[in-house]
Amino acid sequence: MADAITSQQNAHPAMQQKQFLSDKVEHFTESVIREMTRQAMLYGAVNLAQGFPDFAAPAEIKQAARAAIEGDVNQYAITWGAKNLRNAIARQMGVWQGITVDPEKEITVCCGSTEAMISTLLAVCNAGNEVVIFEPFYENYGPDSVLSGARPRFVKLRPPARDGREWTFDEKELRAAFDKHTKAIILNTPNNPTGKVFTRAELELIRDLCVEFDVLAITDEIYEHILYDGTEHISMASLEGMRERTVTINGMSKTYSVTGWRVGWAVGPEKITNAIRKVHDFLTVGAPAPLQEAGAAALSLPAEYYAKLAEGYRVRRDHLIPVLETAGFRCFPPRGAYYVMTDISAFGFDDDVEFVRYLVKEIGVAAVPGSSFYRNPRDGERQVRFAFCKKSETLDAAAERLGKLRARN
Repeated sequence: MADAITSQQNAHPAMQQKQFLSDKVEHFTESVIREMTRQAMLYGAVNLAQGFPDFAAPAEIKQAARAAIEGDVNQYAITWGAKNLRNAIARQMGVWQGITVDPEKEITVCCGSTEAMISTLLAVCNAGNEVVIFEPFYENYGPDSVLSGARPRFVKLRPPARDGREWTFDEKELRAAFDKHTKAIILNTPNNPTGKVFTRAELELIRDLCVEFDVLAITDEIYEHILYDGTEHISMASLEGMRERTVTINGMSKTYSVTGWRVGWAVGPEKITNAIRKVHDFLTVGAPAPLQEAGAAALSLPAEYYAKLAEGYRVRRDHLIPVLETAGFRCFPPRGAYYVMTDISAFGFDDDVEFVRYLVKEIGVAAVPGSSFYRNPRDGERQVRFAFCKKSETLDAAAERLGKLRARN
């Protein structure tokens, strides 16, 4: 019998392989960002690719996690989140954005903001729906839309001109992306990978389109406390007319330097939250219980913590950008988050993928090819993203290695 099965498989290998796969997975690849981390490890390169800090998380929240584990908070929390954490999220959304949230009915704690996003899209999208996404985009958004049955529809953010600092979009192009099929728009502010922080005027324009076309806003605000140059973060849910048509996604990873803890949340109106909770329950059951208790402690840190966080990243930004510019990159300084997008035209490579391969193997620095943030890879073939959420020693090591780069044009 085994020989017969093997013979049958060998006779029709293509048919046998294809019949087991979902058509959905043919529309996207594995994460390029996480692949670059593997490349960094393989070649011993300085990892400025994946956005995780290489310095210690705050002592207070590590102690809170240890205390929760020692206190036997080691079994399932309530599926949609431990009460202490939900209360803390609701309290802080009031403090930071002036948004009143019911912790019992409007918050779902998930396994990171990544799961919060896919749970939300699965909860609200049907086949035939469309989801508007600004590009360059964090690489999960496109695949998440496809997995939820929707079709992503992209609107371009254009890099700053030589004498400017802001990524911009065309209002007419954005309006044209909305129609009767549009279910949601995903808005990431501060933005990964560009560092763009959407202004109040831009948010109000998006708000007006959401109201006109009856569209849900799904906002990824994971970098809300990492801001520079006096920039203000404005939550879409705080705008008039958007409280009942916004799902706000956030988490602990970036603000508290615990990307491996995987504690995030989605906040939205009760009816939508009920649907998100159903999906979340069967997708992951719940986020780690002791780390949720540590999350409640983290959200109780004083205002000084957040000011110090942003200033620390500003110093790192201003450390790395001159290094990149000296090496030959044209940099687009970010207003928020902890990445800098660059133009690699000066190096004379045919595309960004070839360049980052050279960079990691020959120079010893890992970055992310810009094409991974676009629907059409050609749109990003002259761009590369660097992460600066690293110790000064790490940035110094990268600077020494980047000194070997030479512009070719």
